[in-house]
Amino acid sequence: MHVAMRSVCVFLSSASGHDPAYEAAVRDLGAEIARRRLRLVYGGASVGLMRALADSALDAGAEVVGVIPESLVAREVAHPGLSRLHVVANMHQRKAMMAELADGFVVAPGGFGTLEEAFEILTGRQLSLHDKPVVLLDVREFWAPLVNFLDRAVAEGILRPAVREHVVVAQRATQALDLLLQA
Repeated sequence: MHVAMRSVCVFLSSASGHDPAYEAAVRDLGAEIARRRLRLVYGGASVGLMRALADSALDAGAEVVGVIPESLVAREVAHPGLSRLHVVANMHQRKAMMAELADGFVVAPGGFGTLEEAFEILTGRQLSLHDKPVVLLDVREFWAPLVNFLDRAVAEGILRPAVREHVVVAQRATQALDLLLQA
């Protein structure tokens, strides 16, 4: 059984996306994390959706913890105004620290890195290494193709239905956090 939800890790893009709905959704998520007095853990960047999330959480009074590899600090993308910024040697250490600091995960729109982080957490849950919940924040049906893939994997007998149930979907920030808190 997982512990009470105190800290939420959000995986998301360092790009902003073309539709302002993405930024609006992550800003809502950051504000809602603060409203519920949760700590935000994220990748520590000051660009794209990552910055919008962190800034909204900070503006609303949340503790915001970033975890960023040295190579990205060197590119000057580390957020300068976080409550805490952990600088680690590489992406492997980043993922491990974020997983350790979090009690649950929200996966907002993102690309390769976001998917890789989310699937590592989901694989850990599948293998009973932890029981931390994962919620996809499905802005503009961004994750619909992934959800369809997972459902097809179940239909084809490739993915067990009990494992598929580890992935839940929310359309709004409030719903995403409600699902985490109920898990």
